[in-house]
Amino acid sequence: MDRFQELSAFIAVVEAGGFTAAARRTGDSQPAVSKAVGALEKRLGVLLFNRSTRNVSLTDQGQRYYDRTKLLVGELDDADSELTSSTLNVSGPIRIAVSATFGRLHILPLIPVLLSLNPGLQLDLILSDSMRDMVEDRIDLAIRVGPVDEPDAVVTRVARTPLVCVGSRRYFKERGVPGTPAELVNHNCLLYNGLIESTNWPFCGPDGEFSVPVRGNLSSNSVETIRSAVLAGMGIGMFAKVSLADDLQHPDVISLFEEFLVDVRDINLVWPKRRLVPARVRWVTEFFSQRIPGRI
Repeated sequence: MDRFQELSAFIAVVEAGGFTAAARRTGDSQPAVSKAVGALEKRLGVLLFNRSTRNVSLTDQGQRYYDRTKLLVGELDDADSELTSSTLNVSGPIRIAVSATFGRLHILPLIPVLLSLNPGLQLDLILSDSMRDMVEDRIDLAIRVGPVDEPDAVVTRVARTPLVCVGSRRYFKERGVPGTPAELVNHNCLLYNGLIESTNWPFCGPDGEFSVPVRGNLSSNSVETIRSAVLAGMGIGMFAKVSLADDLQHPDVISLFEEFLVDVRDINLVWPKRRLVPARVRWVTEFFSQRIPGRI
């Protein structure tokens, strides 16, 4: 039996969670999938799966084998895609991770255009403010605002966005407007934990850079949570400007200390280093690198 067929059947069983589900996924019969996996186990001389009447799970040897062979089969699939991409539309699955608020404001509006240009794409879009492990979560492309600490990834900056410090008229009517950044210590500052300087807000004055320690009654790892709280009059927040979009034009929103805010954040496209980048990933990366700057 063909070794690639054996590997493909093995990987399908792992990712589908069973032989029957793997057969549906590959379009083969369940006996054919079982035969292919059995032939692989016989050739290797080890059991790759623990089998019971209710479920199938990987043995320790099976897990190690899957971790290695998944990458190899992926490279072969990518090579096929590379050779056919010049004559066919870009197609196949692609998983993209982006922060929830930035994704809602700037990426979701681009998705209909992306898919209309290449209807064969199967897009899995993850909107989350949590930093995802690109390899473990099988992320093909991440779109991130701020510093990127990914030594095993390719990082390309496509735009930059300044920081803004804002509050609502409702809050300032009750608590007063701080005249200088230093006066923030007397205010309820709402903290976005995804900002590196979440509790020490960065500013720059005539004497150079300085930070102000801030605190408040609400902190969150969600930009949307802090944004909503600021708009509701709960306190003052610091954001990347792209996270507010049209909110800055709202008559109830007041921007503070613009002359003291010179720091900017990079907007980056990030993808795992690999010998061969699939054509669909290259195409989608180029699409966003051209479209995102026009929205910032």
